[in-house]
Amino acid sequence: MAAGASTVLSACSSGNAGGSGGSSTKAPQGKAAEITVGTKADSAGPAPEMPGAVKGGTIYTLDQIDFDHLDPAQIYSSYTGAGSVLFLRGLTGYRVDSKGNTTLVGDLATDAGTVKDGGKTWSFTLKDGVKWEDGADVTIDDVRHTFERLFADFVTEGPRYPQGWLEGGDKYKGPYEGKHLSSLEVDGSTITFRLKEAHADFPFMLAMRGFAIVPKKHDTQKKYDKRPYSCGPYKIQSRSIDKSLTLVRNEHWEADKDPVRNGYPDKVVMQFGFQSLASTDRYIADSGNDQFSLSLLNEVAPERISKVLGDATLKKRVLTQVDTTCYYFPINLTRVKDVKVRQALNWAWPAAQLKQLRGGSAVTATATTIISPLTPGHTDFDLYGKKTKPMGDPEKAKALLKEAGAEGQKIVIAFQQSDQAVKSAVTIKTALTKAGFDVVTQQVDKTTFYSQIGQLDNKFDMFAAGWGPDWPAGYAVIQPCWDGSQIADGGVNWSQLNNTSVNKAITAATAITDPDKANAAWGAIDKQIMELAACVPDYNPVRNYFYGSKVGGVVYNAGDTCVAIGKVFAKA
Repeated sequence: MAAGASTVLSACSSGNAGGSGGSSTKAPQGKAAEITVGTKADSAGPAPEMPGAVKGGTIYTLDQIDFDHLDPAQIYSSYTGAGSVLFLRGLTGYRVDSKGNTTLVGDLATDAGTVKDGGKTWSFTLKDGVKWEDGADVTIDDVRHTFERLFADFVTEGPRYPQGWLEGGDKYKGPYEGKHLSSLEVDGSTITFRLKEAHADFPFMLAMRGFAIVPKKHDTQKKYDKRPYSCGPYKIQSRSIDKSLTLVRNEHWEADKDPVRNGYPDKVVMQFGFQSLASTDRYIADSGNDQFSLSLLNEVAPERISKVLGDATLKKRVLTQVDTTCYYFPINLTRVKDVKVRQALNWAWPAAQLKQLRGGSAVTATATTIISPLTPGHTDFDLYGKKTKPMGDPEKAKALLKEAGAEGQKIVIAFQQSDQAVKSAVTIKTALTKAGFDVVTQQVDKTTFYSQIGQLDNKFDMFAAGWGPDWPAGYAVIQPCWDGSQIADGGVNWSQLNNTSVNKAITAATAITDPDKANAAWGAIDKQIMELAACVPDYNPVRNYFYGSKVGGVVYNAGDTCVAIGKVFAKA
């Protein structure tokens, strides 16, 4: 769950780009990230050097909130994942160079995995000599224990892919009664995962921080969330909840065994409790330690977008990136059953008005697809004329309603409670009313919003929701939210789409190992879902990350979809 003016579910999202105050800044152009699978040599380390980098000094962060969890098994937010990369390492990870080129590599593993049985069996060999912060070796038993403890009853949050994918996972209760999971096989320094079904994306899934390795010897179970062990370049020196987290060098870390992190600063001090306006103003002032600061969650405040992006000097210190999240309005297919009515909702959508309301092209890009332009598998299409008629086509919508015999159909739309949502609701209601709908808008408390729309018997026809992929692949966008097997109370198939053709296409695409063919398949499924008009895509946020003048090496990690803090350095 991400934090911001409105929340979005997934690991790989970091807040809301909403705000007020237009900007004439040209919209950034996004295209699908090209993330290759690296070789054994790419996985060896060290990480690619950053031009002009120097070692030493202290880097600071300024962000709104503390990390929700530190136990990897409980981590399911890209913000926490972005920061914890400094001390948590997994079998795989993302190697980023100075130009932002991103490669999936073995992090603790010698490579990104060996596959058999068409994607049902994956093996990874552990690198020799990687140390924990106490000097002990990271062992293959630590790796097996890490995945077995995911099944323990204290693990209530975090991604649950291995629990569902591994053979025998439905009956396993965790390692604390002395039993191993038989589908995790250890031979020397190699671990093999036996899956129920083929998953070509398995190595990408393992790169999530939720599967970082935990030392068996120091596993304090539920208490591990308070103080995890490090095998990365930094270890935790101190923590003050909701105020700060201070990291210092792990003297047992070796750069030549880490292809992901450069470990340039001597210390990283993460500071919490700063709203976006406060951090933005501090970056503008650029004094003292703020010169050595950056943000992982906070973006340029909406009130300062025009000032910051309109000033060439300030803009040089902004990393701008179209996000992989898609904010969209799922349509409840159990209540809105006629496809023509759902298509009418899409045709009537006030895309341009909503874009201006959120702050214009500098902070938002209109979405016409479910898979974002930055996610592999994106195919560019516009079935409902948002590009040709961005303010909506009420006449087209009226005609479809008339064909369906549904003129004046009542539509109940749920929004998360916020000032921004109130404005959006008014804009949407005005447009849909003009198109012939009878619109009722309801504000729902943010803390219970996803619980309410996740109930199968909810009383809403549409909801303002959002989803970002857990890893950069079409599967991580489509399968959780649009596969009929995922329909359940508390699930995220909010539309309750259960289309036989879509389900079969998802199953087939999941097993495709050729990246180009897989991407084409996921793009076709995206279009298939939109032909059924199961949702109204709304927008992809544009992130604008501001930082101090003495922070170097700021690049975007397209795999983890965040600022690559493991690459930054303090300028002399």
